[in-house]
Amino acid sequence: MTNTTLKSGAEALSETLIDIRRHLHRHPELSNEEYETTKYLISLLEEAGVTIVDYGLKTGVIAEVGGLQGGPVIALRADIDALPIQEETGLPYASLYPGKMHACGHDFHTAALLGAVYQLKQQESQLKGTVRFLFQPAEEKAKGAQQVIDSGALEGVRAVIGMHNKPELPVGTIGIKSGPLMAAADGFAVEIKGSGSHAAVPETSVDPIVAASHIVAALQSIVSRNVSALHSAVISVTQIHSGNSWNIIPDTAVLEGTIRSFDEAVRSTVLKRFEQVAAGVAAAFGAEARVRWIGGPPPVINDALLAQLGEETSAVLGYTSVKPVPSPAGEDFAFYQRVVPGLFVFMGTAGSREWHHPAFELDESALPVASAFFTGLAVRVLEHFSSEGGAGA
Repeated sequence: MTNTTLKSGAEALSETLIDIRRHLHRHPELSNEEYETTKYLISLLEEAGVTIVDYGLKTGVIAEVGGLQGGPVIALRADIDALPIQEETGLPYASLYPGKMHACGHDFHTAALLGAVYQLKQQESQLKGTVRFLFQPAEEKAKGAQQVIDSGALEGVRAVIGMHNKPELPVGTIGIKSGPLMAAADGFAVEIKGSGSHAAVPETSVDPIVAASHIVAALQSIVSRNVSALHSAVISVTQIHSGNSWNIIPDTAVLEGTIRSFDEAVRSTVLKRFEQVAAGVAAAFGAEARVRWIGGPPPVINDALLAQLGEETSAVLGYTSVKPVPSPAGEDFAFYQRVVPGLFVFMGTAGSREWHHPAFELDESALPVASAFFTGLAVRVLEHFSSEGGAGA
């Protein structure tokens, strides 16, 4: 299939992919609740004659195309879950379910990957290996990728490729870079234990609110004094809970928030210093601090070879590839990259709102672009592995 044929084939699928995307948009399902979405995807794949492989997932679908000539196995991934957000787009195909919305574009990801399924199925006999499609649940909970890994669906896979829509980029532009692209997203809850008293006699208390306030201030020194200016990290305290009366000093206070970083060494240093600072400052006020970590994904670190193949694919298809600014958002695609080499790209969708906004929308003309890119990249990666070995070799 020539590059011209590939693009024209994707364009021919445009109306179908838009219909699929709008169906998914009308029927959003939250993480690990994607039962109807799963049934819908299975019906589309079966109708297309695509092999569905049962890995025992409760939601989500694993499918395969190719393998008729033997060869390596690669995976393409799309996430399928929605968010607990009330939609405010006013679109004729807006969510039918109150409080649920595809506000992160996973409906776009899924429809685009189906486009790649359809195109790769058409040239199945020519593929130099197998393409495994991961329609993954529960990305928003940062749990789905690990569920797929635990199921065994990544066994035998040489490389994994995924994307996220990017509202800031125009349609036809693809953000591709090796190295860090998205941040590790660690959450925390710090419980500060003191001793309460009447507010009129604070000297008889160990005030957890005062200790918590100083902890918040001290945490801000971790990045400025422990992280090189050549690297980056962010510590944000987003919640403080304590007390229930204006005249009582409470026994406890709780801080919650998030830490973002792009480098595993920096991540390790910041988390270690966080615990030391919280415990030390609390102790200075006679209180105790206990840190509970809320597990998030590690950083998305792209394989250099796969990034090069992605740039080559974009160029031959006539799309524009740019080196994107890394995003401090988290993405559980990173768990796959701890098992096999991976490439995650930003697909330009020319949206007016950022991810997770109740008025989030995107330009659907990006669907055939994404479909053609992933089809072309899958073919290129399989051909490379068949002739020269694998990514990271």
